[in-house]
Amino acid sequence: MSWPTGSLESIADVISGYAFKSTWFDKGQDKVIRISDFDNGIVDLSKAKTVDASENRVSEQFIAREGDVLMALSGATTGKIGVVGKSVDGAYVNQRVAIIRAKSPDSRSYIRYLFSGERLSSLLMTAGGAAQPNLSPKTLKSLLIPLPPLPEQKHIAAILDKADQLRQKRQQAIGLADEFLRSVFLDMFGDPVTNPKGWEKGPITKLAEVITGHPFKSVEYVEEGDDSVRLCRGANTLTGYFEWKDTAFWPKDKLSGLENYQINEGDVILAMDRPWISSGLKVCVADKNFKDTYLVQRVARLRPRQAIYSDFLYACIQSKAFEVHCSPTETTVPHISPVELKNFQVVLPNKDLVVKYHEVVSKIAAMKSMSIENQYCSSGLFNSLSQKAFAGEL
Repeated sequence: MSWPTGSLESIADVISGYAFKSTWFDKGQDKVIRISDFDNGIVDLSKAKTVDASENRVSEQFIAREGDVLMALSGATTGKIGVVGKSVDGAYVNQRVAIIRAKSPDSRSYIRYLFSGERLSSLLMTAGGAAQPNLSPKTLKSLLIPLPPLPEQKHIAAILDKADQLRQKRQQAIGLADEFLRSVFLDMFGDPVTNPKGWEKGPITKLAEVITGHPFKSVEYVEEGDDSVRLCRGANTLTGYFEWKDTAFWPKDKLSGLENYQINEGDVILAMDRPWISSGLKVCVADKNFKDTYLVQRVARLRPRQAIYSDFLYACIQSKAFEVHCSPTETTVPHISPVELKNFQVVLPNKDLVVKYHEVVSKIAAMKSMSIENQYCSSGLFNSLSQKAFAGEL
């Protein structure tokens, strides 16, 4: 059985955000949600701009309410999603962001899952093409979606709630492991910003060879096979792990002169475009299963000059000191330059301490690896259930 379809506006209102003037920012207490404040379904207002909405006569129609779905409407982030939780309720929404608000409270969860995971890209393709640079509220209103009866919408949401809870628990376990390692790093080496232990400091190039990738031409990409190698792009480099569901490949017979771009075990890989997302910095470490993979432009590789320093380098790049050094811009697509990366100053502790840190990381990594594998399984279950639910196959 397949569900009937209808326009999104039949079950939701679509409201475009307000065009706040930059001169109004940081002059009041009312928080403003910009595109840079949400990603992967999460709205984070820790760095939100504020305004005095009353003084500037901003209508309350631009206030986000709990359960609203927010969608970026322009630029490289078109289609990016955020869900408004209790802590975000009452914030104002900036221009180039649409509020998708269920007309019935009973449809809130259904709409939230409608725009989650792998379904989002397929829905946006029906709205005018995957590569489109912009969406409009009018386009969203007319978007065709599955429209089961309201009781079925609630049933679908209830099933996906359970699958999503499992997925979140797996993610929390990974987060706890990362938090523990950050605590160990600070205890052993101190805060890199204030350097309370008085370590000598120097550019990260003292500890690692830093390069950015090669400009492989997309028109020459090939299918996966024995005669091709994998390419590591920014889309594959996420917060602590690699995602290969959208993978590009390059012919082996065109690798002459590109040997230096091959990724080895222990290399720290950093996405240079829009590197900070809601879940953290897009940086990973290549493991022992990494082979026949080459680095693409706008992705950086830090290869430790001594293998034992790989975990230490990874922690340095993840530290607050690195974010302070790069000073991410307020644009929707901030960028780290190769010069910024190479000039990043790190503490230079004695090698014995770095070895001890590596030993701790190795023990935690085994447990974290199992959690990540479980996370993949739970995410796969969620996506499978989602596809079946919206196709009327549950």
